[in-house]
Order: sequence, then C-alpha cells, then structure tokens
Amino acid sequence: MAAQTAKGLASILAKSPSDIVILSSLRTPITKSYKGLQKDAYPEELLTTVLKGTLSATPNLDPKKIDDVAVGVVLSELGGSKASRMALNAIPEFDTSSTSLYTVNRACSSSLQAITGIAGQISTGMIDAGIGAGMESMTRNYGSKAIPVHVWPKLKESPIADARDCIMPMGLTSENVAERYGVSREEQDAFAVESHRRAARARENGWFKKEIVPVTTRFQEFDKQGEKVGEEREVTVTEDDGIRPGVNIEGMKKLKPAFKADGKSTAGNSSQVSDGAAATLLMRRSTATELGLTGNIIGKFVGSAVAGCKPDEMGIGPAVVIPKLLGMYGLQNKDIDRWEINEAFASQAIYCVRELGLEQELADEKVNPDGGAIALGHPLGATGARLVATLLHGLERSQGQVGVVSMCIGTGMGMGGLFVREY
Repeated sequence: MAAQTAKGLASILAKSPSDIVILSSLRTPITKSYKGLQKDAYPEELLTTVLKGTLSATPNLDPKKIDDVAVGVVLSELGGSKASRMALNAIPEFDTSSTSLYTVNRACSSSLQAITGIAGQISTGMIDAGIGAGMESMTRNYGSKAIPVHVWPKLKESPIADARDCIMPMGLTSENVAERYGVSREEQDAFAVESHRRAARARENGWFKKEIVPVTTRFQEFDKQGEKVGEEREVTVTEDDGIRPGVNIEGMKKLKPAFKADGKSTAGNSSQVSDGAAATLLMRRSTATELGLTGNIIGKFVGSAVAGCKPDEMGIGPAVVIPKLLGMYGLQNKDIDRWEINEAFASQAIYCVRELGLEQELADEKVNPDGGAIALGHPLGATGARLVATLLHGLERSQGQVGVVSMCIGTGMGMGGLFVREY
C-alpha cells in the first residue's frame, strides 16, 4: 500500500476528492485518576460527552451519515465494546440502524489505530464517514497496572525474552532506555519541568479551549483515611487538572525513583495516570462536498505506520516508526511544522527526540509546544485521538500545515500518524 502513495510535500498538500478529511477533532479535559474531577465518571460517560460534542461541532451534518464509530480502549471490561455501543445508542441523534461501532486495542496507540481504521474503511469504500475515538478511566480500571492477571504460564516462563518481556512493567522499560542510551536523571527532570511550563502556558492562554468539550459529572471527595468529605456533588470540568504551573527542578530532584531503587524515572518525570476521552470525525472529501460540508473541513488524514521494537525498551517506538512514516510519503523532518510525541516517560521522549534529530525542533517549540503527557496525562485508550486534537488545533494557531503524532506502545511497538491542517 505504501508503494502506491503519492510522495513529496506538494503531493501531500494537494487536494483530491478521494482525500480522507477531518471535520472535527475534540477531547474531554484530561484529569488525574483517583483525585481529579472526572475520577467518578465512567469511561463510556466520557465517550458520550465527546461524541455529543462532535455532533455539536458539525450541526449541519445529519448524524445518520456517520456509518461507523471505532473506539480505542485498553482497560475496560470486555474491551469496552458493549459499554461503548450503549453510549452511542443512548445519544438520540444517532440511528442505530445506520451507525455501527467497534472497539480496538493497540495499547497506547488505540485511538490512533481507531482513526486509522476508520480512514482505511473510507479509503476502500466500505463507508463514507466515521468517527475514530478513544476512552479510558484509569481510576476505574487500572487495578492490575495494565498487566494481565491470567496469562498462560508457559509464556510467563518462556525461554524467549521477547515473550516474557511483554508483561514487564512499563517503568522498568523506561529505566532500560535511560541506562542503554545514556539519558540522565537531570535531563529527565528538566524535560518534565518544561512539559509543565508549556502546558501551563497553553492552559493560561486558553489555547486548549477549542479542542476541549466540558464534562458534567459527579464528584465525591474523600479524605486520606478513605472517609467521605461532604456530599456527592455535580461538577462541570473544563480544564486539564494535572498541570503544575509552579513545578521546578528543585522539586523534581526531591522525588524518589518510582520503579527501581537506583532508577532515574520518577512520578514527576513519567506520564500521569489519567481519565479522558477524545474523538475525530472523518469523511471522504467528495462526500463532504456532496453534503455541503466543505466549510467544516479542518484537515486531512494522510496516513499512518506501525513498527516493532524490543518489548523491554518499548519507549523507543517513535524513533523507529517516524522514519518509516516519513519515508512512505517522501518527507523529511524539515517538512513537518509540528510534532506531538507522547511523553510516556521523559527517558524515552528524550531518546526519541535525539535519535530523530529533533533537538532544535524541541528547542524551537515545534515538538510538544503545549506540553505532553507528563503534564497533561496519558489516558491510554484516548491518547492517540487526544494528540490529534491538540495537533490540529495547535497547527491552526501557528498557521502550520503538516503535523505528525506518534507514541510508543507497550509490548514493543511505535505508531505514527501524518496529518495536514487545512484552512
């Protein structure tokens, strides 16, 4: 398939009736698990909110024209399939006889995979329009730390390290990257502080507002002993709450290693455990034209790629997949106006930036200019679509055109997506 793609920047920017265009890309606030204002919300509740927001963002679209919805989810019971379908069916504007739904799990890239799946369905003529979404409540479903409880013992004891290491705790993979590729504790702490600084600036300036759909839900406060404080109350959540504007190097230095006694990864320089949802509405350009929706187009999906790596250093995934992705389309780093590289851990984000030759782009705030998962959080199933929303709205502010999102994936993979912002 890659051999048949148009190559070069001019080809990527050219418009065609067969393009897969984006009419909306939105997310809920991303909030801290266990403590944040969305801790009592169900993942499908967050999905409902962002799906409703998607319809509101395109009021001149008949929801019956949305053929299929793909939802990335990692932790929910039964893969979230029944709860997601219930959420869709509970929205009166959707017609369950014309709009279907499925869920997908490619760990941290699940909702980018959902977007890719919908795009593939459109490109092959299976559907004309669809939504690629993602949801996660790590508050409700992170009890096993994303490590399966019931696994065939022969795999857990396999003589093949790459099989055993698929269930290695993610924090240990971060330590491996730091040790193998020389990423210091000081560098990781500085990277984390900068992530918070950029995210705090974006929140203060209202830069996230256009991509966020407020969530109205319930919240019950508890004290440190687990006793209720006051009554459950209704809250409307409008902002990400994991950002720490005042964080500094001195504070970061005080944090103890989180995953091994002599390690370099801490709670401060690792991504936050979070709750959230996101959704992107895609359509064939010719369909948008037929429906009178060309004025709603904000961008287009160009393509995506996946690549494998060793499970015990899964964090290097973006450094492996991004060259593959750019090569598929004949692009170079200089052709990209904005990069959103998921900050699973500062160790792997720093390594990937170095390996990709993006140090100057990071300094120039073309890489994660509004912070990343260290400050914003990483709700596993929703992160891919969250990155796309931040990318497209961020490109609008800078009047950029071409952007890349990428993330590492537990068990040893990287995934990347190439997008164009249209005006």
